[in-house]
Amino acid sequence: MTQNQQITKASQIPAGMMARLSPRRRASLQVRPEERLPFTIRIADDEQALRKAVDMRRAAYGRHLPELAKKMGMAEAADMAQGAIVLLAESKLDGSCLGTIRIQTNRFQPLALEQTVTLPAWLQGRHLAEATRLGVADGQVGKVVKSLLFKAYFQYCFANDIDWMVITARSPLDRQYTAMLFQDVYPGLGFIPMIHVGNLPHRILAFEVDTVEPRWKAVNHPLYQLIFELDHPDLVLATPQTQHEGGGEQDGNFQEVWHRP
Repeated sequence: MTQNQQITKASQIPAGMMARLSPRRRASLQVRPEERLPFTIRIADDEQALRKAVDMRRAAYGRHLPELAKKMGMAEAADMAQGAIVLLAESKLDGSCLGTIRIQTNRFQPLALEQTVTLPAWLQGRHLAEATRLGVADGQVGKVVKSLLFKAYFQYCFANDIDWMVITARSPLDRQYTAMLFQDVYPGLGFIPMIHVGNLPHRILAFEVDTVEPRWKAVNHPLYQLIFELDHPDLVLATPQTQHEGGGEQDGNFQEVWHRP
């Protein structure tokens, strides 16, 4: 990386967001080499976009959990709740939906998984964000989209000073998250039937946001470069209004301009 690329990006980040970042996170904002994608990732901020996300969600779940997928024909209340956003990956070629994920923070209400369990003491009083309703297109493109949706999840948490990312995963998908170095929230309990995913057994896993970069760097994780060394301008975690206004919260959600790790 050249000396010119090592400049801070503080001037590119809206003041409202910078004020909420910890000193460590502000210090980490540096310009990275750009990589363009054949798709975009954005917030589903209107009815048409949310409809595309719901259709993708239902199709993806239908490949493995058809009974649960039958209940996913409509947008859910959680999709429009305060402190929650739905992300949408769309093909640049034809605008088709390639993936979606919902991120919910505990700023305004408990996480969805708390319908089933009480969080342990080490997660109580912390800023948390749960990723749910992940769905991607079948095939190789879906694998790429999934990685970039995870990057969006991480960036969203990083930008909003979230302490821990929390997910629930069924078998064998839980192995994907342990490979990412997520840890068990309830060691020894294994898979727990979760109300918000049709009472199907899921493993509850978490990752401390500030430790992702050093832990992945230490083990030369295969996603390290994608997340931390490349900038993806096609990944935009802002609504058109917040982009126009230069950042700031809107409608109680963390909808900040954030393009970079």
